[in-house]
Amino acid sequence: GSLEHDCKAVVSTQSTGEQQQRQHEMKNNILSAILDQKARARLNTIAQVKPERAQKVEMMLINMYQRRQISGKVGEGELIKMLEEISKTEPKSSKVNFDRRRVDLDSDSD
Repeated sequence: GSLEHDCKAVVSTQSTGEQQQRQHEMKNNILSAILDQKARARLNTIAQVKPERAQKVEMMLINMYQRRQISGKVGEGELIKMLEEISKTEPKSSKVNFDRRRVDLDSDSD
């Protein structure tokens, strides 16, 4: 019973892995079809630095493509406008808070 269960688990995880691979390939095919080379290169660069932002842009592009809102190739300029729109909606999370605690190590009262 246990071995059979383990085999089924392996098979099901393998098929979801293949499904994810197919979805990934499909996404890349669509993006390659709708982005020109410079825009694609910029998106790849962004994906290395801010993967969540790149994913949002990819989803926007794919949705626009599926709704037939994109005619021809999307250029780097259009991609930059989309990125600016996304950055407006994102909360500013890149704040650095300095917690300055006064530590009295240098005391003159020896």
